[in-house]
This record gives sequence, structure tokens and C-alpha cells, in this order.
Amino acid sequence: MHYRNGREAKNGDKIVSIGEGGKIVASGVLYDAVPGNNYCNSSMAATVQLPTCAYLCDCLHVDDVAAMLTEKGLDKRPAGK
Repeated sequence: MHYRNGREAKNGDKIVSIGEGGKIVASGVLYDAVPGNNYCNSSMAATVQLPTCAYLCDCLHVDDVAAMLTEKGLDKRPAGK
């Protein structure tokens, strides 16, 4: 079982779920993931919403999101005015 970017998924991972247009629709902790299928084979204990089914092909590990933000220079808050 793997995330959208190919990273191996493990129960306990902090993840974000990505919807249409690349928008993050939920974030939370992956649990009950079962190998063999990347579609609705797990659950996410959402940190903002009620627990929801996690489609791993629509998810990214939070560390990978952080790396993308760093790569784009978005990891640091802009200087105040």
C-alpha cells in the first residue's frame, strides 16, 4: 500500500488527503490500513473533521508535503511589514 507519490504507507503516519484541484481536504493519522488495495482500504483519524475513509492514492505523507513546501520556498513565514 502506497501513497499517491509512491511512498509506502504505514499505520500511524500523519497524512493529508488531497481533493480536486490539489486542495487538501483533510489531515490526520492513518489507521486500519490493509495491504493489497490503495482505494478505501484504511481510515484516517482526522485532526479537524470526523474520521473518514482514506483513499491512499489521494494522500501524501506529511513529511513529503513539508519537503515540497521547502522545495518551493514556502516553508518559512514571510517577513513582517
